[in-house]
Amino acid sequence: MNRIVIASLLSLVGFWSLSTAHADKPVAPLGAEVSHRLVAQDRGRVLILDADGKIEWETPCGYTSHDISALPSGNLLLNTGPHTVVEMTPKKEIVWQWDGKPKAPYAGNVEIHGFQRLKNGNTMIAETGNLRIIEVDKSGSIVKEVPLTVDHESPHRDTRLVRKLDNGHYLVAHEGDGKLREYDEKGTVVWTYKIDLNGQPETPNHDGHGINVFGAVRLKNGNTLIAGGNNNRVFEVTPEGKTVWSIERDELPGIHLCWITTLQVLPNGDIVFGNTHAGPNNPQLVEVTRDKKVVWTFKNFDLLGNDLCASQLLDVKGKVIR
Repeated sequence: MNRIVIASLLSLVGFWSLSTAHADKPVAPLGAEVSHRLVAQDRGRVLILDADGKIEWETPCGYTSHDISALPSGNLLLNTGPHTVVEMTPKKEIVWQWDGKPKAPYAGNVEIHGFQRLKNGNTMIAETGNLRIIEVDKSGSIVKEVPLTVDHESPHRDTRLVRKLDNGHYLVAHEGDGKLREYDEKGTVVWTYKIDLNGQPETPNHDGHGINVFGAVRLKNGNTLIAGGNNNRVFEVTPEGKTVWSIERDELPGIHLCWITTLQVLPNGDIVFGNTHAGPNNPQLVEVTRDKKVVWTFKNFDLLGNDLCASQLLDVKGKVIR
């Protein structure tokens, strides 16, 4: 065997050893230089991880959150239970809290899956069961209430992520209905997009295929970018409902998409999305360019598991749409 062949084999062995040694650390694809600091919730805690995947900060959270937000102050807006949202300081002091309770005549469960700190300092919260969006001020008083339209009522599935838009409307992912609805400030539905099965059979369980939409953001061009949930894809639709861009379930090399959760559109146009329930062979977070090149992935099943739904990058400069 000549020296060139031997050198090539040694190089391959070295590369394999390096790859397997870091299999459960956040890594970028070969040749990429991107890394990210982030906050995320799973496995009974909220973690802040540095770009090397080391824990900087943590606090208990005995609930699988679907939303989380890092505030400009350095505080975090996060769930501490199925119907509780708090603002927590880095010292783990709770400086604001909302605990959702049934509003008569409704007497069932209330859950909170979507919330957002608004520019005026109030907090927008979507309450399932109560079928409403509320805006709550710093004193804990409700200053606005917007009714929600739901076809298939379920306190666990009425909504997932909800965002207030720049025009004052609300963009709501109704998981149980398989629909996105945009509401005006009085609760009138002004736009609806119904998720379809995308030409595939419906299959059960978290790794299956369906129409249980998780979230969406409104882009600068007026289109809507959708986290399809168990539709297993990220896709962009026009106001008329035409799909103009998508990443399908097995379109990215070596990555299998399952339940698509969080969305973040970075200032450079890259899209970061959550890939939940896809198992330890796949990344939990993926960053892609608009031409579908993977520039960063996060996969750390030592610290965060298969239910990682809520996360946010902490090191991106400029306005992030999320």
